[in-house]
Amino acid sequence: MMAKFTLPKNSKVKKGQKFDAAEGASNKKKFKVYRWDPENEDNPRLDEYDINLDECGPMVLDAIIHIKDKVDSTLTFRRSCREGICGSCAMNIDGRNTLACLKPINEVKGDVKITPLPHMPVVKDLVPDLTHAYAQYESVEPWMKTDSPAPTKERLQSPEDAEKLNGDDGKGPAACILCFCCSTSCPSYWWNSDKFLGPAILLNAWRWLTDTRDEAKGERLDQLEDPFKLYRCHTIMNCTNACPKDLNPAKSIGEIKKLLVERHT
Repeated sequence: MMAKFTLPKNSKVKKGQKFDAAEGASNKKKFKVYRWDPENEDNPRLDEYDINLDECGPMVLDAIIHIKDKVDSTLTFRRSCREGICGSCAMNIDGRNTLACLKPINEVKGDVKITPLPHMPVVKDLVPDLTHAYAQYESVEPWMKTDSPAPTKERLQSPEDAEKLNGDDGKGPAACILCFCCSTSCPSYWWNSDKFLGPAILLNAWRWLTDTRDEAKGERLDQLEDPFKLYRCHTIMNCTNACPKDLNPAKSIGEIKKLLVERHT
């Protein structure tokens, strides 16, 4: 007999309100958007918005902004650069973690379902609480650490060493924008986020380990050599598949593990 599991009553997502802002339009689409307000005791809900696509831009973020500006001003979300640089508008769209500003509406067949990044506390509507994730980022000390005297100008680096950070295709670890699409797609992070640093943070840890100007490699490896911080990664590869910038967090985690093996042999 199979076990049956149900969500707590107050966490079940219910049907919400419907807004038709595309009456008579021939080019329209339905957006189902997660809504939750901490100031009342209602369950989260999915509100439905019919939008005239001729009145908004081509990206999902354009549609969300259109809803906020023209249809329902109570909708809450984060956004900033609109060019895939800041990571603010990370959310789950059509079942996949991505950036709303980089997700074309026409790539989604049928209704567009939009929810916050999964397995994160929600501040309100589409806004996840990243307090814990940022604290983990701070824990890897993401700044240059040196003991040698500072030069009179900048610390120079060869093009070859810089390429280790940036990648020859611009997809090296330094290109991470901390959107956390990768970490929130990782089952190991879902279940162990209190101890496991997750792919986004480990990618940034590798960024400093591979920086030839940094002089704290041993110290950084000591901090990571932990059954949970690093080794909770089971190479599921969801992180690499989810990254909207086409980076490879799984490879970076593997490189950290390799460094730890090498220094014990």
